Amino acid sequence: MQKIKSVLGKWFFLIALALVAADRPKLVKTKVNDAITVSIPQGWNAMDALDFTQRYPSVRAPLAAYTNLDRTIDFSVNISATQWGETDLEMAQKFFKASVMSMFDRVEMIEEGIREVNKKKFIFFEFDSRLNGTRQEGFQDPVLKYTYIQYLIQPGKTLVFSFNCSRRDKQDWQETARAMMKNIKVK
Repeated sequence: MQKIKSVLGKWFFLIALALVAADRPKLVKTKVNDAITVSIPQGWNAMDALDFTQRYPSVRAPLAAYTNLDRTIDFSVNISATQWGETDLEMAQKFFKASVMSMFDRVEMIEEGIREVNKKKFIFFEFDSRLNGTRQEGFQDPVLKYTYIQYLIQPGKTLVFSFNCSRRDKQDWQETARAMMKNIKVK
């Protein structure tokens, strides 16, 4: 009887795992340029420059930016003009973390560190954030986000890969974001 329960338990676990995996969107390899390939969910669209500028004001236009059909979940590839050397990973990680922490009113770090992805060392941060509304904005409700960001230091620049969604969508998208970050290829 115990063996039957054990076998049924394993089958139940495998079926549940398959159902969860089936809910995840299929990732499609997408060429950003000759040196960068990312995997984004099937059906996502490239943002145009106006769309990106309205949602993410920045001095530099991204190399690429993609969004889901509802325009609520985003992934972008940017270049930062930082001058870090490849041997400065730990120091750069502290600098980037300080930058992340200063952009929000509250940050709850889920995971952070340095990891190898396709033979390249990336600095990464996965976190939940809160940005409070201000009086000038009419005391808007706080903006709660889930973000997964990776930095790849290269000579004279840093590539920045960023996934963003509302915290309410985190449960549905966290595993996809992690898979996207593990599939980045840079020559």
